Amino acid sequence: MPIKIPKLLPARDILESENIFVMDEDRAGSQDIRPLNIIILNLMPEKEKTEAQLLRFLGNTPIQVNISFMKLSTHQSKNTSKLHLDQFYRTFSDVRNNKFDGLIITGAPVETLPFEEVDYWEELKEIMDWSTHNVTSTLHICWGAQAALFHHYGIGKHELPGKCFGVFDHIILKPNVNLVRGFDEQFLAPHSRHTDIDLENLKNHSELEILSESAEAGVLLIASKDGKRIMITGHLEYDADTLGTEYRRDLEKGLPIEVPKYYFPDNDPAKKPIYRWKSHASLLFSNWLNYYVYQETPYDWN
Repeated sequence: MPIKIPKLLPARDILESENIFVMDEDRAGSQDIRPLNIIILNLMPEKEKTEAQLLRFLGNTPIQVNISFMKLSTHQSKNTSKLHLDQFYRTFSDVRNNKFDGLIITGAPVETLPFEEVDYWEELKEIMDWSTHNVTSTLHICWGAQAALFHHYGIGKHELPGKCFGVFDHIILKPNVNLVRGFDEQFLAPHSRHTDIDLENLKNHSELEILSESAEAGVLLIASKDGKRIMITGHLEYDADTLGTEYRRDLEKGLPIEVPKYYFPDNDPAKKPIYRWKSHASLLFSNWLNYYVYQETPYDWN
């Protein structure tokens, strides 16, 4: 089944070239079905890349999904044109009176700041509070996961001695939970972060359960027991070349950066990385849409 996206969204050409089924508003209007309404709060700097990454997986299911994008009114994006944001994004004030079947809150390049020093923290807290009663399930990614853990559950973060950067082995701790249904017992996932969560407080929290972890990269998947909130500390949505792009970017800026672990063949940045986490990323988004959104959301929110 397709996802419905704005007709002129640049990501459409990318998705169609990869045989992802998309349709615009005109064609979707003739469909007599109940689609899922998913809104994405995109906090990543290069928003068009993140759009394509997320839509690639949201579109790879038998469920029709209507996609909306949300931007913050208290923060001005420096890497995405105002024209693009005005054309395809809405503010929280535009959507706060609506109900959504699912919400995705992405990562953001602010992880080394205390939460209270992030310029849009108050607005983000308002959105996360709103999601409790107006969204069936919310998927939080990387810094978005840390923000949710801190705001909803009081679980803090701390800076790592070195960046957690690479593609790491993970194991499943709760194989019977729907989010990891169909996963291999061991699988790969990318991480790119300077901070980590307070593990002891997480383990002792009665409302949360850890679903997957890595001996080297730490916890990856966390879920509230009611399924309302899913937290992913890594970046399963990343393209094959995303870590390499980040590595070269930091090198050009003269920042201290190590070669991402277990990413380039033979640890050689001159060699093309192999896309080794795509199937599990697809499965995770499919499981979330099916078991935590489609199976749980009311047919009529009213």
